[in-house]
Amino acid sequence: MTTLKNKIDFAVIVSVNNANPNGDPLNGNRPRVNYEGFGELSDVSIKRKIRNRLMEVNKDWIFVQSDDSRNDEYRSLKSRAEGVLKGVDMKNDKKYREAACKQWIDVRAFGQVFAYSGKKGKAGEKGSEGGGDEAGVSIGIRGPVSIHPAFSVATVQDRISSTQITKSVSGEGDGSKRGSDTMGMKHRVDHGVYVFYGSMNPQLATKTGFSDEDAEAMKEAIKTLFRNDASSARPEGSMEVYKVYWWEHNSPNGQYSSAKVHRLLKVDTKAEEPKSIEDYEIALGQLDGLKCETIDGE
Repeated sequence: MTTLKNKIDFAVIVSVNNANPNGDPLNGNRPRVNYEGFGELSDVSIKRKIRNRLMEVNKDWIFVQSDDSRNDEYRSLKSRAEGVLKGVDMKNDKKYREAACKQWIDVRAFGQVFAYSGKKGKAGEKGSEGGGDEAGVSIGIRGPVSIHPAFSVATVQDRISSTQITKSVSGEGDGSKRGSDTMGMKHRVDHGVYVFYGSMNPQLATKTGFSDEDAEAMKEAIKTLFRNDASSARPEGSMEVYKVYWWEHNSPNGQYSSAKVHRLLKVDTKAEEPKSIEDYEIALGQLDGLKCETIDGE
């Protein structure tokens, strides 16, 4: 399997209706909003959804698994690395990198840091004072796939609805009294259209083994990003990938910078208060020699 041959840039349009696309735990789990009032989906949350979709294709592909989608017996990243790569010497930096990248697609795509603290020995033993402590190990892998946070096209600050909720049962006493935690809030964005961008770098792909086949798997995952992602905050069908724009350059370095390519996509509102994807105007520019594949979301 050969590594990624040509540079790839991509852009994704996401439609949100009556959902909390990415709650902020430091703000009562309200939808993330920047200082200008535009909605935000963190790059971490986008990568999490990509990982979940890739796990449905191959359960052994993903190193960073969330607790609610974990499919093995390892309950931490450390235990998973030690269990799966137990035959690989961590002190051999190159060999460990190669083994980790070969095993997990998210490591060879997004990169990863494998860090382990050293051990201190007792007096008179190896690792004690005078004999030197066992050094810690930190193996950093830089991935070729970068993904930006997503931001809404229009401000959503005034389109966030909050609803007070109560639990139907209480955990206090005999259950007849409501505890202090029985009251809560749910938040949602009534409507929003978000856009995020990304890039795939062949130079870094040669370091991790990220291939053209991996890029195709990532494209399929992005196209179906919200499939099987339903929750109380994101009911089924409330979020969808509307369009994916996929630019493949004709060389490893690319004909143009990612910034210039990403600016080809322009999404603006046509209505003063947009309420659906039809209230937006989508325009796609062109650059000489650079073709764009336009893909409908699923």
